[in-house]
Amino acid sequence: MRLHTKRSTLIALALSGAMLLTACGGGEDDTASAGEGGGGDATTVTFLPKNLGNPYFDTSDAGGEEAVEEFGGTFEEVGPQEASPDAQVQYINTAAQQGVNALVVSANDPKAICDAVNEARDAGTKVVTFDSDTSEDCRDLYVNQASAEGIAKSQVDLIAEQIGDAGKVAILSASANATNQNAWIELMEKEIADNHPDIELVDTVYGDDDDQTSFDKTAALLQSTPDLKGIISPTTVGIAAAARYLSDSSAKGKVALTGLGTPNQMREYVENGTVEAFALWNPGDLGYLAAYAAKALVDGDIEGKAGDTFEAGRLGEYTVEEGGSVLLGDPFVFNAENIADFDF
Repeated sequence: MRLHTKRSTLIALALSGAMLLTACGGGEDDTASAGEGGGGDATTVTFLPKNLGNPYFDTSDAGGEEAVEEFGGTFEEVGPQEASPDAQVQYINTAAQQGVNALVVSANDPKAICDAVNEARDAGTKVVTFDSDTSEDCRDLYVNQASAEGIAKSQVDLIAEQIGDAGKVAILSASANATNQNAWIELMEKEIADNHPDIELVDTVYGDDDDQTSFDKTAALLQSTPDLKGIISPTTVGIAAAARYLSDSSAKGKVALTGLGTPNQMREYVENGTVEAFALWNPGDLGYLAAYAAKALVDGDIEGKAGDTFEAGRLGEYTVEEGGSVLLGDPFVFNAENIADFDF
């Protein structure tokens, strides 16, 4: 997989990131909403992330809000405070009852929300998954942040480079049921087995996308494997929590850490030498693309079939691939040389 390194790409992403606004946080009813756009007949789009208060989803949903405002729709963000397989069902049911035109969901489980999603679809709501997919038969379209193979290979390549392609490594994931995490982990295992014979994957642990749990799991990994050389954390909450632990421990500079994180979360850890490099796509662009995909479905411009094309505002034209998916692009590697150029 080709990792972007050209200055033009850096500038484009930096400009994109600078446009993002922080999404609204949850209130007492665990929901947040934005103002209305283009009037009574405006397209209504509801974003349902895995959980509220997660910096990654704050950014992606802000990108969705930006897109909805551009096409004159009405945006709303709802969701649970904690990511769990069944926590999203009530919000899907409410969206269907309200007659929302489109629901954009990052699924906590590939099957747990399917019944509710299909009821919403039967009621006329178009359903787009993003970041983490459901089963293919219970959504209209999946907006994929990058190919699973590309994400897995980029993370293995990064850890291999940082530990000299030899030694014990572990994975700190999100929840055990997260479809995207599990797909990446399976491919990382294969990549290590096929191409890195001197790297040993000793454990995979789950921080449930909770900061304190991820922090504690990092501590436990270092206790259980004193000669651990590296940690891969393919989740923004996990990598930030692991970096915080390592930065104040004797393992700083001795245990490499990489994975998927946002520049604003990871900047201090890159600057203080805890983390050498990590990867991510632009989550704001992911939400932005998902919103335009939802609009195209609602308007009947696409049906979610392979070969369908649609325009996604400033991101340009996209084509639906096999399996009803749309690919945002390749991961981008952040390091000490470029991290100051980004703000998301």
